[in-house]
Amino acid sequence: MEKQTLPNSTLILVFGILSILGCCCYGFLGVIFGIIALVMAKKATALYTENPELYDGYSNVKTGKILAIIGLIISAISLLWTIYLLATVGLDGYQQMMEDFTSGYNSVNG
Repeated sequence: MEKQTLPNSTLILVFGILSILGCCCYGFLGVIFGIIALVMAKKATALYTENPELYDGYSNVKTGKILAIIGLIISAISLLWTIYLLATVGLDGYQQMMEDFTSGYNSVNG
């Protein structure tokens, strides 16, 4: 009998990668993709451990789960840092910091 690919194994891997990239969006998207990837990986792992001889693609699930954990941690730190900044300096202070940062960048590279 031919082995079947685990359902959503490639999608778990993609969501794991997106959870790492999502930390650049203030952490919000990374947390969402990381949680979704972990839930899907849990279901796929349960399915694989039930009948490992029937399924292929478990390496994608394991890799995606590791990437999702890493992305979730980095994104959570980024999200908490953004919340901390907004709570301490406010939105106006945050916008001023971004303007100062970009003007300093433009003066160095301009």
